[in-house]
Amino acid sequence: MVEVGPGPGGLTEALLESKAASVTAVEIDPRASEALTDLATRHGERFRLVIGDARRIAIPALVPPPRYVVANLPYNVATPLLIGWLGEAAAFTGFILMFQAEVAERITAVPGSPAYGRLSVLAQWTCEARISLRLPPEAFTPQPKVSSAVVALRPHAVQPAPSLFAAMQRLTAAAFGQRRKMLRAALKPLGGAALLAVAGIAPDRRAETLSIAEFDRLARLLLA
Repeated sequence: MVEVGPGPGGLTEALLESKAASVTAVEIDPRASEALTDLATRHGERFRLVIGDARRIAIPALVPPPRYVVANLPYNVATPLLIGWLGEAAAFTGFILMFQAEVAERITAVPGSPAYGRLSVLAQWTCEARISLRLPPEAFTPQPKVSSAVVALRPHAVQPAPSLFAAMQRLTAAAFGQRRKMLRAALKPLGGAALLAVAGIAPDRRAETLSIAEFDRLARLLLA
């Protein structure tokens, strides 16, 4: 099990009291890492503290499978961290991640809803995603200005190849980059109406109306 951004609270100890074979904590804040050094002394090889930026660390290289990532993510880097992990979701058994509530809603949003967007497609294309817990600001000290939510993600058995994941990133960035535009205009740099015609998708639709399956079809055509 890998814990990212554990901080000095009790989450790390709670994980060590679980049935996890080992807990590896990734922490960039020196103040928090100092608070965790005592755990390394008490738990020996079962606990490992890695000092560094999780955005630049190959998490799968830290621990053998099965791997879970449990994280109270810094909200300013939560989205890029998640997208990076989704790109290698085949290496993980699951993720339990805390986000700002607005981001959690985007991850789990359904087509046609206001929150549905690029993050929804990437997350649900690679994983089963659900909000498992909601937390008000009062649950934290000091209190943040926003509500939070915990999202559970379980990777699908079959994962896209890196080249296909990259194609989906390009596709969703273009499709949702200009939400008000019809797809024939939003996707013009990627083939526009011609790409949509091959996929059997009406060119006057907008990105938020497409299902995950339709995005998958477009990404595969884009890659081909």
